[in-house]
Amino acid sequence: MKSTITSSVIKKSAAMLVAGFCLISTAQSQEAKIGFISTERVFREAAPYKAAQVKLEQEFSKRQKELQDLANRLKTAADKFDKDAPVLSESDRARRQRELSDLDRDFQRSQREFKEDLNQRRNEETASAIERTNRVIKQIAEAEKYDIVLQEAAYVSNRIDITDKVIKALGK
Repeated sequence: MKSTITSSVIKKSAAMLVAGFCLISTAQSQEAKIGFISTERVFREAAPYKAAQVKLEQEFSKRQKELQDLANRLKTAADKFDKDAPVLSESDRARRQRELSDLDRDFQRSQREFKEDLNQRRNEETASAIERTNRVIKQIAEAEKYDIVLQEAAYVSNRIDITDKVIKALGK
């Protein structure tokens, strides 16, 4: 009989202990402070990202114009060739086709180099801005005692969205 009472007390105590842990766990999770950042908005609206975009546009605008001029020259030459081809001798037609092919190859190469250089510089500028953004997020999280700051979610309440704070802090 004594072992039955002890077993029953142990079971009740264990159940109460589990219930207590659940209550403590629930209380702790209610105290957790969660923040959210919309990375898309930060990339679109924050000063470092806007400055990087302006810097890249200035840096690459001359090359982009040169590339556009080369494309226009290629189109003009192709149109002229199409117009003149019926009256050209076989050797002139072959020479002009070769010139067009060379011009097209130069254009394709220049375009590819432009895209590669632009992507590399964009990645460099973005990496620098991301590093700065992460420092700001960490500073805000530590100062306002956030337990976790998320960057992507299917749904976010405005109550936990701190994107505006981050954008404002990055503008300083």
